[in-house]
Amino acid sequence: MSNMTEHERLAAALTEALQDEYKARATYRQILRRFGQVQPFVNILNAEERHIRALDPLFHRYQIPIPADPGPGQVTIPDSLAAACAEGVTAELENGAMYDRLLAMTQAYPDVQRVFRNLQRASQQNHLRAFQRGVARGMRSATTPVTDRPLICGGGRVMGEGCGAQSCWGSRRVSPVLAKGGGRRYHGGRG
Repeated sequence: MSNMTEHERLAAALTEALQDEYKARATYRQILRRFGQVQPFVNILNAEERHIRALDPLFHRYQIPIPADPGPGQVTIPDSLAAACAEGVTAELENGAMYDRLLAMTQAYPDVQRVFRNLQRASQQNHLRAFQRGVARGMRSATTPVTDRPLICGGGRVMGEGCGAQSCWGSRRVSPVLAKGGGRRYHGGRG
């Protein structure tokens, strides 16, 4: 990279950052398809969307072509949420190191530095911690019960039967609470 001009280094750094965000988004979309709307993946997917939007203006400002999103073909999904969280920890550690390297490549561009630092901070302070908590809790899918009792959605049906309630799988926040009769109930909302 030492033979590159500053603008070429900028283009390479922005492209690598965006492709990393594309890959993260594709990964979390596939995880949500496989395991349902589970945390921390729902929130982190939303964050990846914001990260992509944060990089977009820099491509325009410096007249660098925006690379195409290769989509879900670039990722493989683990067999469990616990494994997905463990892979998330590794990916976020790698992401932090990547941004250290990209920051060194873009010292002549304070606006790029600001965006890269913000993305790195989100990765290291939010995403990494969320995945570490998932690993510590031994994340399980809502379709993989902790007990042999049925999983009951907020609409009173066995999970997967789709009650259609907004508080069921379509909600942004899914949290377990004990249901009547000893089953585990999943609902969205404030509580």
